[in-house]
Amino acid sequence: MPAPIATANPVTHTALLGLGAYRPRRVVPNAEIVDAINSSDEWIQTRSGIKSRGWADGDETIVSMSVAASRDALAAAGLEAAQIDAVVLATSSQMVLGPSAGAVVATELGMHDTAAYDISAGCAGFCYALGNAASLVRAGQARHVLVIGVERLSDLLDPTDRTCAFIFADGAGAVVVGPADAEGIGPVAWGSDGTQTEAIKQDKDFKQYFAEVAAAEASGGTTERPYIRMNGAAVFRWAVTFLEKACRDALEKSGITADDLDAFVPHQANSRITDALIRTLGLPETVAVARDIVETGNTSAASIPMAMEQLLRSGGAKPGDTALLLGFGAGLAYAGQVVRLPAIV
Repeated sequence: MPAPIATANPVTHTALLGLGAYRPRRVVPNAEIVDAINSSDEWIQTRSGIKSRGWADGDETIVSMSVAASRDALAAAGLEAAQIDAVVLATSSQMVLGPSAGAVVATELGMHDTAAYDISAGCAGFCYALGNAASLVRAGQARHVLVIGVERLSDLLDPTDRTCAFIFADGAGAVVVGPADAEGIGPVAWGSDGTQTEAIKQDKDFKQYFAEVAAAEASGGTTERPYIRMNGAAVFRWAVTFLEKACRDALEKSGITADDLDAFVPHQANSRITDALIRTLGLPETVAVARDIVETGNTSAASIPMAMEQLLRSGGAKPGDTALLLGFGAGLAYAGQVVRLPAIV
């Protein structure tokens, strides 16, 4: 008889224990970018709801923004870095393939021998990471997990691209996930649709770009670096027709109805998409809706934790409230779950 393999000690319930966010110092109003994209403040606000966005300065890196947000999340949770067993970091704008940003952030926070890894799921990345973290805690693989969503999308923007340059922005948000007496994180409802890859993507892969660079060097010519591109109409059609099901799946899996919600925190992609989802779901007027996009722009994987923080900081919602989170974007991918909102510093 082979020796039995031991199992981890599972827990029944998990919750968001603390939340932090970092917003870049530089605030960029629409007026600063309209000339380059031949647009206007009115056009941008009508199309997206955005009035301004945060773009990171050189010293505001993926790592430094993550560390700042994480320190606030740890403080809100009343925990030390040494009590974190794993770091799950969601981003699509880390400019190196390795090491993982999560591992570097863990070290910068003073963690030692802590599991850490990155997730790339576009604007759904934070909700994917949160689903991972809750499962790690429930399975007994970790007691406390630090979940980070962070982006420096300004690094990937063509400043003359009328479809993207006014939308994407930078920032970081983090939460601590841990065990709880009652459930605070519902089952994740998630999925992807690879037929929609052209809707949001990097316009050339690095193999193609490196070949173009080599050819340009040989001929004395030039080449253009890769940029993020988006077909806004395709994303809008997919969102308003598909995401209702994602929201209803998340509610059903959690045993919650729209009438039970205190808050709705959708990915801050476009105010018109948010408005369409509110109408489609029939959310009561009492439900507080995150509108962080107005001042922050679309920060992809950082969007939901930053929007949660703004909603709590403004008093629109309070810790312990029941909220529906929904991330969606490049992939196209989506993920959502019902949570109890956490404490902030």
